[in-house]
Amino acid sequence: MTNFKLGGWLFVALVTVGLAFAAPMVSAHGTNTTVDDAPTDNATADDWAAWMEAQMTEHMGPGSVEWMESHMGGTVDEMAQDMVDDDYNGGMYGQGHC
Repeated sequence: MTNFKLGGWLFVALVTVGLAFAAPMVSAHGTNTTVDDAPTDNATADDWAAWMEAQMTEHMGPGSVEWMESHMGGTVDEMAQDMVDDDYNGGMYGQGHC
């Protein structure tokens, strides 16, 4: 019975230490952008449009830009211009642009 209690507490201690080390490595918080190649805050609308189209095609496949535009009621060029005009400062829901 004592071995079981000791083993259980040892397991709890190891899990706690493991979480303490793992949490900072998987944390998604911070002020940095999620991608390194995102345009800077002073980028042009063309820079933003090119980046958005490349990101969508790379991560969602061919035709993703057209699909998004048909379902969202706006074009990539319009969204890029909004980024330049600072209409979405802070990004969607204040989460940044990436």
